[in-house]
Amino acid sequence: MPDPRVAPEAGQAPQQPRAPLPPPPAHPPVYGTPQPTMQLGAMPGPGAGFAPPGFAPVEPPPPPPPPQPWPAAVAAALLNLSGLGLGYVVLRQWIGAVVCWAAAVALIVTALPADPDGIPAGALVAYGAFVVLAALDALRRARHTPLAPWASARQGLVLPLALVLFAVPVGGGFAYGAARDEAREQRLLEQLAAADKLVKDSEGQSFTSVEATYRSVLATYQRIGTEHAGSRAGKLVPDRLQAYYTSVSAPYEKKDHCRAVPALQHLRALPGSVDKALLGGLVGRADEPLAESWFECGTRTIGTAGQERSSADHLNALLSTFPQSPFAAKVQPTLREVLRARDRSMGVSPCGTAEELRRVDTTVGMLPSAAFASLGKDVDRSIQRGDFACGVDQFKKKEFTEALATMNEYVKAYPSSPQTPQARNIAIAAEIAEETPAAGNKVPSAATADGSGMTMVISNDGPGEVELLYTGPVTGRITLPACGGCKAYPGIIVPKSGIKPCSGPSSKYPKRTLTLPPGNYQMLQKRDGTRSSAEVTKGSTTKIESGYSYTNCLYVTSLY
Repeated sequence: MPDPRVAPEAGQAPQQPRAPLPPPPAHPPVYGTPQPTMQLGAMPGPGAGFAPPGFAPVEPPPPPPPPQPWPAAVAAALLNLSGLGLGYVVLRQWIGAVVCWAAAVALIVTALPADPDGIPAGALVAYGAFVVLAALDALRRARHTPLAPWASARQGLVLPLALVLFAVPVGGGFAYGAARDEAREQRLLEQLAAADKLVKDSEGQSFTSVEATYRSVLATYQRIGTEHAGSRAGKLVPDRLQAYYTSVSAPYEKKDHCRAVPALQHLRALPGSVDKALLGGLVGRADEPLAESWFECGTRTIGTAGQERSSADHLNALLSTFPQSPFAAKVQPTLREVLRARDRSMGVSPCGTAEELRRVDTTVGMLPSAAFASLGKDVDRSIQRGDFACGVDQFKKKEFTEALATMNEYVKAYPSSPQTPQARNIAIAAEIAEETPAAGNKVPSAATADGSGMTMVISNDGPGEVELLYTGPVTGRITLPACGGCKAYPGIIVPKSGIKPCSGPSSKYPKRTLTLPPGNYQMLQKRDGTRSSAEVTKGSTTKIESGYSYTNCLYVTSLY
């Protein structure tokens, strides 16, 4: 116990003397709870641990360590800034080190293999923020936590090592950039190869059917050649465009000029969609082939059914786009030669030639009128000759219905033509021949009744107007007006019945007198039907001999 005679320390109350403790019992109690014991000694002083009876005294916390030097803290921060978590290693903060390693592995997995588009921006921002926070955390911890003994022993090397290791992410970034650039190169080369394959697959097809594909290929070449001009793929684009030109212009090389026209028009327009520096010598290269193709296609298809407009379009395009071209100067002479060739073929296929000439005329009519007016007139004259020759050919081939239509149209279209009288006679003979084929045995001439020959008096003993067509040495037609008081005769006239047509007074019947040269004549009576009489189309044969005069009574029988 403390000595009661010792004065108390300052700030402590004076201690009162304590009564003596009773002596311990002779025998400890057998039953009951254990009795606390109290250690005798001096009362705890300031700063000493104190514990209630039966407990050990509480030790006071150790004083905080002194702050670590700044170079060590900066070294730890730089070691973490390398992304390898080594700052946590020298501080023996293993959980932080493991987290840094896991983040680095996650970044490597995300980045590899190198993608042409690079690492996603979000991943880079997140990892960069994580590394900076880890470096700041290492800086904070290193100010209050000493480095590991092995690091402390080499503290002079830690900072240089941290600076050296800081080059790891920088070098990794450069290495990844190089890998990414190579990946971009490979992707561009793959895109170039895919475009080349499209060009190859499109060969042999009409340009219009694959035009969209060709334009897609051009867009790829243009993008790679301009946006990635320095790449390996970009440097290959000019050669690819040369191959593209060769592929697209293949129909021209095969002299398939009509198929070549749209392809060459496309190639001529390339400077409008592709950089001229990439095209090089291709600029203007398609001009002459296009002029030639317009000329060849326009002149070769002229007169072809369904090509009238197309032929004119090709020739007009040539004349307006390349007016000084030698091919433009050849258009009119070539068309005249086409016309002469059609004239030569008139005797072989007159009707077909006439149709071709009409198509030629349609095309010429679409060309500049000032330059081609004279040619148009020549074509019209050839058409006229062709129409007449066609009608004659149809008549000779016993195609009487077609000959009748052709010659009637000729008479209507060319009333002042020297061939019109004969065309009219051929039409009459063809109409008779439809009922009496013998009328078509010989092509009639232009001769008509001129007042010399034998007379034939023709009377109309019928209620309606009647038309008489005849052909033989001369050809013609006459029309007799209706007989006012005449009626249709019974359906069958019996000779012994006493009924005889045209037996009344002569003045009763309308008459016409023909003077016909001797010869055999085919005649056709045509009369419209009435209420009581049938329509009459009746052929007959008459022989005219010298020294005789003839009468011909035309009548009609009743329907009842």
